Amino acid sequence: MLTWTTVVPVSPEALDLQQAYLDADVLTPKWADDALHVAMATVTECSYIVSWNFKHIVHSQKIPRYNAINEIQGYRPLAIYSPLEVIHYEEEL
Repeated sequence: MLTWTTVVPVSPEALDLQQAYLDADVLTPKWADDALHVAMATVTECSYIVSWNFKHIVHSQKIPRYNAINEIQGYRPLAIYSPLEVIHYEEEL
């Protein structure tokens, strides 16, 4: 089981998935590191990504494209959220 402290090496599967995102023009090669971030989370079966990167990761038009490529490549969909979507505050009494 992966935890927030687990360091995962870049695998050939992640590099292949990264390339699939780039080939599908989800991102341009200039942003290949962001594509690798999503690919690594996908191939290691993370439940979700939480990111402030609204330009390349937490983007309403890109998330379905990442997941379409994931499905084509045989991976499950990846949930992608902003921190504000996952932080829950206790109500003050």
